[in-house]
This record gives sequence, structure tokens and C-alpha cells, in this order.
Amino acid sequence: MRICGHPGSAGLHSTGTMQLLPGTGSLVAALWLLLDVLFLGALFLHLLGDWSRRRSVLCGVFQDLIRYGKTKLGTRPAWLRCCDLPKRWFWHFYFLSVTWNGVLLGLVVRSLLLGVHFPQWIQQILHFFHKDPEQKTSDGELSTLLALSLLWIHSLRRLLECLYVSVYSAGVIHLAQYGLGIVYYFLLGITVLDHTQMDYRKVTVQELLLQLHWYHIFGFLLYTWASFHQSRCHMILANLRKDKSGNIVTMKHVMPSGDWFEKVSCPHYFAELLIYISVAFLFGLTHVTWWLLVLFVLFNQSLAAVLCHEFYHQKFDSYPAQRKAFIPFLF
Repeated sequence: MRICGHPGSAGLHSTGTMQLLPGTGSLVAALWLLLDVLFLGALFLHLLGDWSRRRSVLCGVFQDLIRYGKTKLGTRPAWLRCCDLPKRWFWHFYFLSVTWNGVLLGLVVRSLLLGVHFPQWIQQILHFFHKDPEQKTSDGELSTLLALSLLWIHSLRRLLECLYVSVYSAGVIHLAQYGLGIVYYFLLGITVLDHTQMDYRKVTVQELLLQLHWYHIFGFLLYTWASFHQSRCHMILANLRKDKSGNIVTMKHVMPSGDWFEKVSCPHYFAELLIYISVAFLFGLTHVTWWLLVLFVLFNQSLAAVLCHEFYHQKFDSYPAQRKAFIPFLF
């Protein structure tokens, strides 16, 4: 199994000829690019439009598609509410990721350490999304193994937080948002493998350790730091609805404070972005398709953060003016 991720080999084909940019001809890269454009456009439409004065059907559908949970508009017609699903179903996304991306991680480990071929149906899925498998580069097994492992741990942590930490009210998400979440976590591991050649080269643990570079260490430290703060912020949000004994006492929205909440309204979204940037570092910043996914996280979380930020300002008269919506000191 040959995997890209080594900056020194990112521009050369195994025969020594110049290869195309990583991700060229890849269906999964095209999908992320399409989603990037859609969510960047949605973000600009919301920021530039005075939606409070617009009452058209099209505007109502647009607002219903981009909002979820507490930011859903108060009064909505019945035909829009028919697409509502419980927000607490977020755990479905992480269960899918733990299962599906866990399978991919197990297959990669088995391929690297034992030289065992991927099942035929997995190969067909990967080849469907990766249109140019002959234009991949090598020497990045450690990068892919670390990326899949950390993403699996992230999904497992979020699943446990959804089930045992978060306190969900009657908030809803749109059916389209639910479908997008399923697609997102299905494509996550496939995106990591976008530079993979299925030649099943068996490697030893010593060979993996020899691939260790500074960017692996930095990526791991950034991932750990961001994950720690995201977990703390989720705990802060959950505790707003609990008493000191841990009993749920309210479903009202309370102004959060503490940790990164002192800088931004949605620090858990900012931490999510940092987690995906940390994975980009694991590949030495050369995984182009992964950067398209990072852009999607940036635009998607920016839109959600802006809506949440606006909600807090409307609900709390004393909301701190110095807090940004998403990125500390900037946005």
C-alpha cells in the first residue's frame, strides 16, 4: 500500500516523471470543491442580505436550510417543519464515522503490517472516488495511519459526548442537513486515502518510525490541544443546563462563559477547524484534497457561528461586545 504525505515526494511519480497535483481527477476532490462553493456562497448571501425584512418563499427555504437548533426561525410554516429531524440525532453522524472510518483504519493497518489486500468492494468504492490511482505518490504510510487514527478517536469522543455529556433541547435540523452529515462522515476516510495506491506494500514498525517528521509531531500536538478545549467547551455548554449535582434543571439557553468562550461565541466550532487543520499538518500540508475539506469546515462552521453569534446578541442585552463569532480577534 503506497500513500502520499511526504513533502519530498509530493511532486514525482514513482517512475521519476512529474505527476499532476494530488487530487487531480479525483471525484472526492470535486465534491469538496462543490460544497466549498455552495457554503461560501451561502455565507456571503447571509452576511450581505437583510433577511429580517424578506418574506418570500425562496428566502424562507434558504434560511431554513442554513439554520438548525436554537438559530431556527421562531415561526415557520407547517410545510417547512415537515423536514425537521431532532438535533439530538447528531450522534448518528459520529456512530457512522466510528463504524465506517474504523473499518478503513483496520483495513489500512492490516494492509501495512500484514500485506493483506483490501476487499474487492472496498477497492471499487475507493477507485470510484479516486479517478487517477496511477498518479499517486509514495512514502506516507505513517501520515495516513495517524490521520485515520486521530479522526477515529475524534469521532469516538464526539459520539460519547453526544450520548453522555450534551443536553439537547427540542432543537431540530433539516432533513437536507442530516443527509449532508451522513455524506460528510462517509467521505472523511475516503478523503484521507485520496493519495493511496493499492499495491499492499508491507512495512515494519521501524520503517513507519523512520517516516516521522516534525509536522507529524506538530499536527499531533495541535490536535490534542484543540480536542482538549473542544471537550471543555462542550462540557461548559452542557453544565449550563445542570445543577451542581449534575441534574438537568433547565432547557433554556444561557449565556456561556469560560475557556475559549471569553474570545468567541462558538469556540467548539473553532476547535473543530483546528482539528482538521492538524490533520493537514500530518500530511506535511501537501494533501490538496484534504485542504478542500478544511475549506468546507471553515465555510460551514463560519456560517453556523455567525448565526449563533447573532442569536446570542439578540437574546442577551449584556452579551460581551468584544467576543467574535468564530475566530479569536478576527471574525
